[in-house]
Amino acid sequence: MNIKVLVAAHKKAKMPTDKKLYLPVHVGAVLHPNLKLGYQPDSEGINISSKNGSYNELTAIYWAWKNLSADAVGLVHYRRLLSLKRTKDFSKVLSEQEAQELLATTGIILPKKRHYYIETNYSHYVHAHHAMPLNECRRVISDIYPAYLPSFDKIMKQTSAHMFNIFIMKWSYFDEYCQWMFRILEELDTRIDTSSYDEYESRVIGFVSELLLDVWLDKKGYAYEEINCSFMEKQNWLKKGGSFVLRKLMGSRE
Repeated sequence: MNIKVLVAAHKKAKMPTDKKLYLPVHVGAVLHPNLKLGYQPDSEGINISSKNGSYNELTAIYWAWKNLSADAVGLVHYRRLLSLKRTKDFSKVLSEQEAQELLATTGIILPKKRHYYIETNYSHYVHAHHAMPLNECRRVISDIYPAYLPSFDKIMKQTSAHMFNIFIMKWSYFDEYCQWMFRILEELDTRIDTSSYDEYESRVIGFVSELLLDVWLDKKGYAYEEINCSFMEKQNWLKKGGSFVLRKLMGSRE
């Protein structure tokens, strides 16, 4: 089985050494023509590289969907890598052989869910981002995929989710998911006005998309295998905790 796992990156970074499995992708390459990373640019062939400012790593997913030929496709980030072990050791990230063995028994590999415990997926989102785009996404789903609306509402009420748009899927699942997800996001993009958002919040399409994977999985009922996802850089937990408390005190962002 030919498996390709894209490693989304916007700068030069340490990459997994298994070149048969991993394909580093320069996201938003068309926006930075003078930045030469030596990675596969997401601006070749059929692409939405110019939308990277709002679509984030989705520009790499879209590029793979439209241009890549493989039996299974996945995406990780240069800072977030899948592994069968809990480690920051690059030599222990998911190998091509391990991916082959997992996909022999499942069609979808996901990172373990991120748990919020005292917040729902919806409240966590609106405490961190503007609420309007996520609310409008619900209306988009109601309009064009109404059968998915119960799953959307269910996932919004849960306190955990598969985040970061990280996955590996056999092509049939990948193709189906991309058709569904990008149809929603393209419509959402036409309905929201983010001109007043700062650079971070302008990444709204990417942020909203992270909550769609579980909606699709819930409605379709597809089985999947969860493995570890390691954050390869040092995290400032004091800063993260402080930001979380501040968001809770400030309430949702309209």
